Amino acid sequence: MKTLEQIFAAKLLDIKAIKLQPNDPFTWASGWKSPFYCDNRKTLSFPGLRSFVKVELARLVMEQFPEAEAVAGVATGAIPQGALVADLLNLPFVYVRSKPKDHGLENLIEGELKPGTKVVVVEDLISTGGSSLKAVDAIRKSGSEVVGMVASYTYGFPVAVQAFQEAQVKLVTLTNYEAVLEVALQTGYIQDTDVPVLNQWRKDPAHWEGK
Repeated sequence: MKTLEQIFAAKLLDIKAIKLQPNDPFTWASGWKSPFYCDNRKTLSFPGLRSFVKVELARLVMEQFPEAEAVAGVATGAIPQGALVADLLNLPFVYVRSKPKDHGLENLIEGELKPGTKVVVVEDLISTGGSSLKAVDAIRKSGSEVVGMVASYTYGFPVAVQAFQEAQVKLVTLTNYEAVLEVALQTGYIQDTDVPVLNQWRKDPAHWEGK
């Protein structure tokens, strides 16, 4: 019986939201070289898959963080997913900017979030965890409590695992690096010889220079 992680990994690979290119690395916005690229936002263009993500993220919230009183999406990638989840759960929704807007009220958190509210954060993808935890910090500084975070995908980088532990934030995801590799191997998307290269990259992505 396939797990949720495997099922969702297969769906992402099917719509080419995940690309594995050990021999032709991508360059991320950070400047890092990477044999792996994930774009969860593509799921929004497929109604059936969009609904799957909405339902499964909402289920994770109900199972793992039933005390949540509001949902916060991390701008910009998780705004739509966060709003969909909040709508399904009939909870208030806000989103957190990467930096305050430079005009008007100069808000960092958009929407109404009352102090003391128990908030679950929705993210689309976890790489280093930096932007995700900045959103957590903003919510905490506003006087609300972050009960945890749900996300579609995590690379599982050691630096991110450590950062979430230090910030005392429980993270639950629909799928992850291990599940994607497992499904990619099963379907012939990558070969056994590609796995050591991918694993070497994930151990130290900031300094990986390619195969």
